[in-house]
Amino acid sequence: MSRNAEGVPRRRVVVTGAGAVTATGSTVDEYWSALVDGRSGVGPITAFDASDLPTRIAAEVTGFDPTRYMTGIAARRMDRFAWFAVAATTEAMEQSKLSAEHGLGPRIGALIGSGYGANIAGIDAVDRLRERGPRGVPTGYAIGGSPDNPSAEIAMRYGVEGPTGAIITACATGTTCVGEAVDMIRSGRVDAVIAGGTDDPITRLDVAAMSNVRALSRRNDEPARASRPFDRGRDGFVFGAGAGIVVVEEAEHAVRRGAPILGEIIGYGATTDAYHATAPHPEGLGAQRALRMALDDAGIGPADVDYINAHGTGTALNDATEIAAVRGVFGDHAPRIPISSQKSMIGHLIGGAGAVELIATLRTLATGIVPPTLNCDDPEDAELNFVPNEAQHHDVRTALTNSFGFGGHNAVLAVRRWEP
Repeated sequence: MSRNAEGVPRRRVVVTGAGAVTATGSTVDEYWSALVDGRSGVGPITAFDASDLPTRIAAEVTGFDPTRYMTGIAARRMDRFAWFAVAATTEAMEQSKLSAEHGLGPRIGALIGSGYGANIAGIDAVDRLRERGPRGVPTGYAIGGSPDNPSAEIAMRYGVEGPTGAIITACATGTTCVGEAVDMIRSGRVDAVIAGGTDDPITRLDVAAMSNVRALSRRNDEPARASRPFDRGRDGFVFGAGAGIVVVEEAEHAVRRGAPILGEIIGYGATTDAYHATAPHPEGLGAQRALRMALDDAGIGPADVDYINAHGTGTALNDATEIAAVRGVFGDHAPRIPISSQKSMIGHLIGGAGAVELIATLRTLATGIVPPTLNCDDPEDAELNFVPNEAQHHDVRTALTNSFGFGGHNAVLAVRRWEP
């Protein structure tokens, strides 16, 4: 048992499995290798004709074969965002070896969220309705069109009989789902949860819409240099596709069954700005509260943090606000903490972003390698260490991972190397 800030004993929560699908690879090892090497997955859009759009680049998942993970019948009833969730869950569960056998299904939950949900299937269904009438709508859309479809598919596959569903908090979704899963385990409702986020927002409709609000980079001639978190020359984020799934589990339960332990989640903070539909609070007050809540929940202070995995989208407002929030919370400690953003390489996975970034943070705890922020050539705050362009080695025992979304959703997780 650990103790919270008030000294009350509580169940410890660890991560025993991780799976990832990103533009740079469909396994955690492939994803991590690209991060360490500083390889970008951003390129020209191939999924549709983007020639007349202001933004024509994205970090797509290409060459993905869903039948490696499911039957053709199952694949046809799912949108791509669900494919990615199933693939990442397959990897996470194989690593964790978590099983619902012997009546343990009711003690396992699943929380898998998405910012955009079944947008590709939805656009296709509307097109078919217009072209062919009601009978042209695929029957699978009645099931696969739901944002909670991944959690339902995964529950059936693995015998998950505890609480399941999808929590949606825009770009903070993956982090929120993991954080709420931690609280479910701490409360004793379950012993383990399959948690994370997944998205494929790269459609003609969504790229056009996000371009129209000037949120996306228009650096079409330099795809690999387009995502520029914390750089003064940034001009917007880059859409990315993929999923991140982790198995979070009560520590004693994991130890008893000999599960691998990738790290411990020691704190969680979640807030809402209640300020603007798309812009963050200019002083980052909601983000600051989420950071402080995570620290307080973990029972640690600013001086205990060795790395911050930033939200770091590469938009003018988000990056400036995140810098202000970090400065506000960490004060004089801020310049000594390495801060980096994986979105510079894999784009912004929206609902999947927080979970894949948590997975990278866990790898940093295990290896001491802090992945770089590509294209951070002229940093917004020259005193802060944004780990520009090349990975760095640091002794990282405790880290934070930040997720701040449209609608003012803020979520922060505090993680630590496992120490029994």
